[in-house]
Amino acid sequence: MHADRSGAGFVSQRESWRTTLLLAYQSLGVVYGDLSISPLYVYKSTFAEDIKHSDTNEEIFGALSFVFWTLTLIPLIKYVTIVLRADDNGEGGTFALYSLICRHANVSLLPNRQVADEELSTYKLEYPPEVAQRSRVKDWLEKHKKLHTALLVMVMIGTCMVIGDGVLTPAISVFSAVSGLELSLSKDQHEYAVIPITCVILVFLFALQHYGTHRVGFLFAPIVLSWLLCMSAIGLYNIIVWNPHVYRALNPSYMITFLKKTRKSGWMSLGGILLCMTGSEAMFADLGHFSYSAIQLAFTSLVYPSLILGYMGQAAYLSKHHNLDASYQIGFYIAVPESVRWPVLVLAILASVVGSQAIISGTFSIINQSQSLSCFPRVKVVHTSDKIHGQIYIPEVNWMLMILCIAVTVGFRNTKHMGNASGLAVITVMLVTTCLMSVVIMLCWHRSPLLALAFFLFFGSMEALYLSASLIKFLEGAWVPILLSLILLAVMFVWHHVTIRKYEYDMHNKVTLEWLLALGDKLGMVRVPGIGLVYTDLTSGVPANFSRFVTNLPAFHRVLVFVCVKSVPVPHVLPAERYLVGRVGPPGHSSYRCIVRYGYRDVHQDVDSFETELVESLATFIKLDALFRCSDAGEPRGSCCSENERENALTVIGSNPLRRHLGLGYDDDHDGVSSSAHDQETHVDGIELAAAPPAIIRNQVRFAVESAATCRRSPGGVADERVLEELHELCEAREAGTAFILGHSHVQTKPGSSLLKKLAVGVGYNFLSRNCRGPDVVLRVPPASLLEVGMVYVL
Repeated sequence: MHADRSGAGFVSQRESWRTTLLLAYQSLGVVYGDLSISPLYVYKSTFAEDIKHSDTNEEIFGALSFVFWTLTLIPLIKYVTIVLRADDNGEGGTFALYSLICRHANVSLLPNRQVADEELSTYKLEYPPEVAQRSRVKDWLEKHKKLHTALLVMVMIGTCMVIGDGVLTPAISVFSAVSGLELSLSKDQHEYAVIPITCVILVFLFALQHYGTHRVGFLFAPIVLSWLLCMSAIGLYNIIVWNPHVYRALNPSYMITFLKKTRKSGWMSLGGILLCMTGSEAMFADLGHFSYSAIQLAFTSLVYPSLILGYMGQAAYLSKHHNLDASYQIGFYIAVPESVRWPVLVLAILASVVGSQAIISGTFSIINQSQSLSCFPRVKVVHTSDKIHGQIYIPEVNWMLMILCIAVTVGFRNTKHMGNASGLAVITVMLVTTCLMSVVIMLCWHRSPLLALAFFLFFGSMEALYLSASLIKFLEGAWVPILLSLILLAVMFVWHHVTIRKYEYDMHNKVTLEWLLALGDKLGMVRVPGIGLVYTDLTSGVPANFSRFVTNLPAFHRVLVFVCVKSVPVPHVLPAERYLVGRVGPPGHSSYRCIVRYGYRDVHQDVDSFETELVESLATFIKLDALFRCSDAGEPRGSCCSENERENALTVIGSNPLRRHLGLGYDDDHDGVSSSAHDQETHVDGIELAAAPPAIIRNQVRFAVESAATCRRSPGGVADERVLEELHELCEAREAGTAFILGHSHVQTKPGSSLLKKLAVGVGYNFLSRNCRGPDVVLRVPPASLLEVGMVYVL
């Protein structure tokens, strides 16, 4: 038996290694495309007019030493060794760090947080709340609301710079690859050939985005692998042929010599050196598509050695060639043997296209995540692949990126200015990651604040040095990402601020259950056939726009559902935990509340499947609610819960039927309810929730509403006539049709508001609201079933 277990373990380990190797190979095309093409333009940007390459080789060896230690300390040690471990359920990126912080401390500005969200299986904490020690840092962060805003603004700045990188990286990558033609063309031909060819490739690249990359994605990894092997082979050849002792430049003393000799020019040239780590953030941002071990294996075994050999080979060649034509600068192609220059040029262009594709896809992804935090105007998100999760396309953003990318290419026309702009965007994102990571070390990992401070000072000081070198080149290209980020930051902050204020306005003006129940007697309310889905941001109460609707038109549908689509600070919400369903009013009123929860990386479903699942969830809830209500023996049905309790008691309904009621403990490995939940009632924020009978946990109930005849049969053995009547009513309402009731809002500022507020809210937000996608388009509501209710918000 022992031998069998050992053999099975060996097979399992072998399969695990095979999976890791396959993921590591696939990650080359997605994660490392941008990082692998940086040798095309690093030295050229570093030596662009600021410093000159002399016979002593101190400049080129100093630049090589900076490149080596930068690649070692930041991508290798900071990202691969430390940051990649701060994953959020396997996901990475700026929003993953922010999500972790929001779960471990109450710092989120979104006000629709619920206790039920903490019951999600993906709502994981490093330590259980009862085990984790209360820290002063956490108390300090939670106490000061301005720090919550500062934290979100920091995330927004990182997001804006990623979007800016989506503009600049394709431009500099493709331009640097195509600029290899300058060695084969005359100066006049070069000026009139490189820019048009670059623009044609960029237009072609962006035009193909709506097809998705899954059709040609299998080519990405071979292209990047071939490029890395080609680059390392050329580097090794140059080291052997021109200067085998170039490895001595890896001594950190060459960095000091470099700065002493070049002084201010050398410090400014750091803005070009930092481009060697362009794309390092992708290792963390794309963590969810692969695994920690796969990304670590690919970088340490192939990408890192290939990059070092490539840079060392260029330095070895340049150390023996000091009188280069000024028009060629000190580029990558000058060190490529002439016999293989054309094949290398073609391979470099293909690799630059792959690297650009990765950053464009990353831009789409981070904008989609920004929408989940209500930090970006609504845009249409198209999912280009049913099989590959998270592969999306945003038409408006795609064409704006293309226009800006071509404008940067035509406007700058040289690697120097593009490098200055791209470098500032890259280093800002890294600095934001360092700041957020320091908070994660304290709050989530529960490490000493001194350790977090050491991490921040060590990596932050290096990144601040590079940032200062980029900022000093404001007039030489660095103004582009700053201007773009300021515009995007203003848009995101205004949109988020007004969204929060609108929610607070709705909370203040929502009506009570008593008002809804008494309204029928006062106005002669009529219930019309069908299902009315009232979309609202509120998780409790009746929204003001619906009260306005029924006051002016005293009629609403026989089955009324208040639907709230909300985002939870987790990357994914399991389908089995997607819906929270509860009643609004007594059972006879046929009014329900359904909260649909999505993670910041989840795919929103289309309207057909959503409507079907919603009705199925309601049907399941109706049956289970009959058993949930008043399970205490001896109490008559419907008498144990007050109206407020019915309003707030929500049940988890999903594609896997009910596993728990809000606050009900359970164990997936057992077939019953935990004893603690069985023995006593659960209290959540003052709301008393009775534990569910064990039979509900054991019996998985699935109810599909197909026809009225189906409903008339006794489903699942439920004998309660009232439940059968309610199910039958739901079936008839479904057959009569569904209406989608959405609010059409307009925002006004209060009299006496400041000019800035009038411009930001009254002009800016309303302009964005009119010109972005409406909620009906985002939710894919059929136009024939749409009913919009006007609402004026005075903020």
